[in-house]
Amino acid sequence: MSTGPIFRLETTVNGRAVALDVEPQDLLLDVLRGRLGLTGSKRSCDVQVCGACTVLLDGLPVSACSVLAYEARGRAVLTIEGLAEGERLHPVQTAFLAESAFQCGYCTPGMILAVKALLDDSPDASPAEIKEYLRGNICRCTGYVSILHAVATAQRTLKEGSER
Repeated sequence: MSTGPIFRLETTVNGRAVALDVEPQDLLLDVLRGRLGLTGSKRSCDVQVCGACTVLLDGLPVSACSVLAYEARGRAVLTIEGLAEGERLHPVQTAFLAESAFQCGYCTPGMILAVKALLDDSPDASPAEIKEYLRGNICRCTGYVSILHAVATAQRTLKEGSER
């Protein structure tokens, strides 16, 4: 049942143009999961606390559970499904696998996207800066040590790649 006017949302999701009708109250998370079938981002807290729904909007991490879909108009959305290049994983994804930086995996997509944004912005972030940046991404399983190791591994890999 529609509760308001329908808006045309034209955006880019994972590098491809998307155009669909949304209602004013439609959340980005619901559009990504329900309308586009991109289920990597998870619903958990619904109040911007846990980070499970993190996606990148114009390269910056946002909580898709509290961003209106219409706010993504004309912008670039990146979800975990769009991070790899074909079969080649992004270095952050590879580092998370190499360091076993997940257990249940529920937080992993949001955590990986937050780490990508951090390292894009601050490739030489210190351990303290990394911890501060990841405050909004809660993991209830790992104890964070393996996640911090994964970030360090990704930093080294990305740095080596940029020096070549």
